[in-house]
This record gives sequence, structure tokens and C-alpha cells, in this order.
Amino acid sequence: MRSRLEHYFRFAEHSTNWRTELLAGLTTFITMAYIIFVNPSILSQTGMPLAAVTTSTCLCAAFGSILMGALANYPLALAPGMGLNAYFTYTVVKGMGVPWQTALGAVFLSGVIFLLLTFGGIRQRLVGAIPYQLHAAVAGGIGLFIAFIGLRNSGIIVPSAATTVTLGNMHSPAVLLAIFGIVLIAVLQAHRVKASMLIGVLGTMLVGILCHQVHWHPSTFNPLAIRQTAFHLDLRGALRMNALEIIFVFLFVDLFDNIGTLVAVTERAGLISADHTIPRLDKIFFADATSTVVGSLAGTSTVTSYIESSAGVAAGGRTGVTAITTGVLFLLAIFVAPVVGAIPDFATAPALILVGALMVAGSARIDWDEPRVAIPSFLTLITIPLTYSIATGLSFGIISFAVLEVATGRGRRQHWMLYLLALLFLARFIYLHAA
Repeated sequence: MRSRLEHYFRFAEHSTNWRTELLAGLTTFITMAYIIFVNPSILSQTGMPLAAVTTSTCLCAAFGSILMGALANYPLALAPGMGLNAYFTYTVVKGMGVPWQTALGAVFLSGVIFLLLTFGGIRQRLVGAIPYQLHAAVAGGIGLFIAFIGLRNSGIIVPSAATTVTLGNMHSPAVLLAIFGIVLIAVLQAHRVKASMLIGVLGTMLVGILCHQVHWHPSTFNPLAIRQTAFHLDLRGALRMNALEIIFVFLFVDLFDNIGTLVAVTERAGLISADHTIPRLDKIFFADATSTVVGSLAGTSTVTSYIESSAGVAAGGRTGVTAITTGVLFLLAIFVAPVVGAIPDFATAPALILVGALMVAGSARIDWDEPRVAIPSFLTLITIPLTYSIATGLSFGIISFAVLEVATGRGRRQHWMLYLLALLFLARFIYLHAA
């Protein structure tokens, strides 16, 4: 059985083993475990019961990650998406006055449309239309993005009215612990320790406990509370005309955020084929769309792939076993969620910062001497972190690449889908501005 599993997950092809994959899965879980608490805290503001959303968050992250690993054999972990949950709560429910049941119906319909687009091969063609020259730029931009998130979460950088961001309080215990974590992981990486991310997170947390900086307040909740949100979606309400806009946003934002994350993680893991295509792309999208449908049925916002999967990839994860491990841990988290909540930001932030550093390294492959490639790549790199949006950075890159191809007389050398994608991104900017 073990050899069969190793053959199915292609261990030999990816030069990996069980220990590496399991540790990578644990690393991914630790870096994205915050979603267990952040997602319910956001969605509960709609009136959805906190305990129910906590259970559905864990359940959907488990389902999506396990399905992705088992079906598509990729180290991509899934969970309810940040940003989309905020749109669900603050714009749709609180802003438009849409009941959360109707909003869940809109999420369900967007997932069904995703499935139809996947079966029709349209999502796969959209990914294929992204110029391979931008793959490294997307990965590098997301590397800067998650490093920025890590720096912010740790308190090393803080908001500033004068300069947007500035240096935080370097005397703060949390900041000092985060810096300790960065140094610890960096030293371990310099010594080629594969479990450097995991050791760094746990080691920093241990020091934080010894310094009395980890504050855990035990709490309990009943996992059966999910019955208060499961199958409570209102499809009839979502099909009304005033819900079409909501369905469109769920569909549009998730589509391009997913594409950016997918390209970045597969690029970093070296899983893109020599012809610049992503193998088993239809299975990746099927797992993603199915997870969104299941998420809406369970009672949570759109489920999407997480860029924190890069932490597992940096720890050596190359197969679906990494994602399955993450999924199983999310399943267990349903029963031990309060314990998982003890992992503080200053412990996970160093991993995010240094995963970002590893991802930016791929930018060296960009042809910086060729303006047609260099300019779109730079715009992608810089706008992903500064706009706090993968989709926006990808938009700048695709649009500028298409414009330069046409302006230099090379328009016919590119597939027509590139220009369709550029127009869709342009429509996204117009829609966002109008909204």
C-alpha cells in the first residue's frame, strides 16, 4: 500500500519522501491556521453563529485541501478566502442589507459557474493565456506580498499617515520575538535544514511562552453548531436580479486571485512543465470549484487556494500529501480550535517573511534587458503588495504586456485569449472604480 501511494503521488519524480511531505503539510497548516479564528470573527458580524462558522471554516478547509491533494496531487491548501469574506460581510450583508442566507446562495451559484467554466475548459484557457514570461513576476510579487503581511503582523512595520508605513516599536516584545524567529529560520536555512520553517515557528512560540508573551484563554464550542448554517442558503433570493452583481464579484475576484496563487505556488515548486503549462489544471480547478460549492452548503464564504501554501513548498512539499496533511490537521482543529489559537502572530510572521524572500528569488529569471517583459513584470511585482491584491497586480501585468505587444507590432504572435484576458482585467478596473 505504501509503495502504491508513493507511486500515485509521484514521490520519485519529485524527489520527496513521507517525512518531508508531512512536515511541509504541518508548516502550511501552522502558517494559515489564523483563518480558523479570523474567518468566523468576520462572518459572525453578519449574524451567523460564531461556533457554526468556526466549524464550517475548519470543515471546508479540510475538504478542499484533501480533495486538492488526492485528486490533483498538488501541495495547494484551500480555505475560505480572505478579502472575499470581508466583501461577503461588509459589502453584501451589512452594506447592501442582503441576508446572509441569500449571500450564501450567491456563493453557491458562483461555485456552480466555476464548475461549468472548468468543464468547458475556459478557466484552463485563461491560465494558458498568461504569458509565461510573467510567471516569475507573479511569484515574486506574491513573495513581496506575503513578506509585507508578515512584517505587518509582527509589528516590524506599522501604518503611518505621513509615509503610509513606517518602522514599528523595536522595543516591543512581539517585535523582538519576531526578529528572533527570522534569525532562527535564516540560520536553519543556511544550514539546509528542511524543517527550518516549522522549527522556527515552534521555536519562536516556545521562547514567547518562556517570556510570558503567549496568552491563551481556553474556550469550548460544540462542533454540531454547524447545523445553524449548513444548508441554510437561499438560492431563490440569490437568483433575483439584485444578486447578479454579488455573484459576479464572487466569481471575478476569486477567478483571478486563484490564477495568481496557482501560478506563483507551482512556479516556486518547480511544477510547471517545460512547455510552460500546468499539468492536471482541470483537476485543480475542479477541486477549487467543488470546495466553494461545499463551503456555501456548510455555511461559509468562497473557498480558494491559499498563498500560505508557499510555506509548505519552501519546506520541501511537492505532492498532494502536503495538502492532505494540512486538510487532516484542519479536520482535527474542529475539536482543538482553542489550542490552535494559541499560536501568536509573532511566531508565524517570520515564516511568511522568509517564504516571501524565497519566492522573490525567482525574479532573477526575468529578462530585465527586454522592456516588453521587464515593464509588465515590474508592474506585477510592485502592485501586488502595494495594492494588497494578487488580482490587481496580475491585471497590471497582463494589460501592460498586451499593450506593449500590440504597440511593438507583435500582437499577432500572442494568442487571442491574452487580449480577452486584458479586456476582462480592464473591465474589472472600470467596475471597481464605478463601485
